[in-house]
Amino acid sequence: MYLSNESIIVILVIGLIAGWLAGKIVRGAGFGLIADIAIGIIGAFIGDWLLPRLGIHLGSGTISLIINATVGAIVLLLIIRLVAGGGRFGGGRFGRRWW
Repeated sequence: MYLSNESIIVILVIGLIAGWLAGKIVRGAGFGLIADIAIGIIGAFIGDWLLPRLGIHLGSGTISLIINATVGAIVLLLIIRLVAGGGRFGGGRFGRRWW
């Protein structure tokens, strides 16, 4: 599979938008440019796997890709919040300061 420069840019932009939206929905703020992109891209994989198993088909197009990636990113952030147990992500041991 060959990815052109344009398709990589599209993946990064959709990941950024989806990660930012998920950060706004779950936590109320974004996580920064790189973290938003990473959360959005991983969320796209989760959404692409999860939504068809739930019988949800959004169609094709950029908007459906963003919605799909955002749903996956929200699921990812909720899982992180459960694992971390709190603080920035809900307050658990990952949210504590060292001092």
